[in-house]
Amino acid sequence: MALGSYILLCRHGVGKLAMSEVTLDSAREFLSLNIAVLTVSDTRNEDTDSSGKLLQTRLGESGHRCVEKRIVADDVYQIRAVVSGWIADPQIQVVLITGGSGVTGRDGTPEALMPLLDKTIDGFGELFRSLSYPQIKTSTVQSRALAGVANGSYLFCLPGSSGACALAWDAIIRHQLDYRTRPCNLAELIPRLSEKIT
Repeated sequence: MALGSYILLCRHGVGKLAMSEVTLDSAREFLSLNIAVLTVSDTRNEDTDSSGKLLQTRLGESGHRCVEKRIVADDVYQIRAVVSGWIADPQIQVVLITGGSGVTGRDGTPEALMPLLDKTIDGFGELFRSLSYPQIKTSTVQSRALAGVANGSYLFCLPGSSGACALAWDAIIRHQLDYRTRPCNLAELIPRLSEKIT
């Protein structure tokens, strides 16, 4: 097995860089995934949706396909309706949701998603908040970023800021959605997500 590695640099605060090594298996071919992007906001539209556009651009630059992109209001039932449709589509493998993950009365994205999840990926939110801390200090406790599996698709719930979306994609999601990432990744598990215990 041929392994290559590169250094991931994450900006933590002004001028501070943290390095972590990401190992890629060069014997494996990159697998392009079908990804849907949902922006949750009462105020953004296609012209002002900087976070949704950032995710759409980043996933395309990484070699994946953005198969759908929408904006919905901060409403639990509208969010759940869109995501339910996407996870019912066997062609959509990943859903990225930005916005509505804070603690105000209108922030209901986690509540919209939790009933849909078959499994939670607790390490995602934990790692995201850990990486956020050097940038925003204790304000990271306000983030309810989460991830999970729903009907054979991965869901990632991210904050609404473009900086948070960039951090989540660059430092975590893009590596876990890359089939070549070693020692393991989420992409390689997609064929097994719908397995049932008998």
